[in-house]
This record gives sequence, C-alpha cells and structure tokens, in this order.
Amino acid sequence: MNFAVVAVVFGIVLIAELPDKTMFASLMLGTRFAARWVFIGAAAAFLVHVIIAVTAGSLLGLLPHRILEFIIAALFLAGAIFMWRESRSKEEGEEEAAAAKPGNGTAWAAIASSFGVIFIGEWGDITQIATANLAAKYHDALSVAVGATLGLWTAALIAITAGKTLLRIISVQLLHRVGAVIFLGFAVFSLVEAFRS
Repeated sequence: MNFAVVAVVFGIVLIAELPDKTMFASLMLGTRFAARWVFIGAAAAFLVHVIIAVTAGSLLGLLPHRILEFIIAALFLAGAIFMWRESRSKEEGEEEAAAAKPGNGTAWAAIASSFGVIFIGEWGDITQIATANLAAKYHDALSVAVGATLGLWTAALIAITAGKTLLRIISVQLLHRVGAVIFLGFAVFSLVEAFRS
C-alpha cells in the first residue's frame, strides 16, 4: 500500500464529499437516529460504492496511457464544472439541516435507512467518479480504496456529529469552490501527462 496515494485520495474525496448531498443526508439522518447506527449504515453504503468505483477505475486503467489521461482529464474537468455550478446554486441543504429536529428509532431502522439513503444518493456522485478516476490514474486499487473509504467515512462522521456547527463556520459554497479548483488542477495535470506520453 502506498501511503502517499492514500493521503492524496483521502484529501480529494473528503473535500469533494463535504458539500455533497450525501453529507446533508448523513446530517439529517443523524438528527433522526442515534449517531452510531447512522454511521454504521452510511459507512457500509460508502464501502460498497468505493468497491464499485475502484473496480470501474481499474478497468479504465487497462486503456493505453495517453487515452486514459485524456479521459481522466475530461472527467476531472466535468467534476470541476459541476462543483463550480453547485457553488453558485442556492444552499438549500443548509436550511434543511438547520431546521432538523432530533428524533429516535431502532438500531435496525437507523442502519437500514442510512444504508439505503446513502447507497441510492451516491450513484453517479462526484466522489464516486473521482474515486474511479484516481484508481485508473494511480493503478493502485488498494491505496485508492483505503483513501476514498477513509475520506467518505470522515465526511460522514463530521456530518453526523458536527454538521450543523460546521455549516455555521464554513459555507457550502466555499467547499464547492475549493473542490472545483482541486478538480481543475487534476484535469490540467492529466492533460499535461497525456501530451507528454
């Protein structure tokens, strides 16, 4: 396992996930159920998605290097555009999170609800696409999987335990813009790599 790759993937996925819809879903679920059960359900759903994304990225990695770098650049550029556009839209998740009231429920209901909501919400998500891109780029499925999983789990923990406080300190708009700049940087880097090869 390459710890440098784990660290890079962790940072990218964490920053991309913080302003994401599944982060708000985790926050909302954390107001309805006990935090530990929400985390178990969300963590399981994220793990399944990481496995899917890393598998898809590993298959992409079989393409010739130059073609692969162009595809990765295009996907990161699309991700940057998507995140920038999101930064310009109304921050509806913040209002919903602020209005949420704590509740209760059984452990199984919390785990099942959390797994279902996150599993459905994560399909085609920017972090899933980024994880597939990074798996293709680094040709190190294990390191990418560990970094992405830890990034997603950290975002879920932050959302479940401190989401409302975080939204008072850092705007979702800023997180989207930081993510967009990082994704744009990776797109440019991949284009340079494609032309160099």
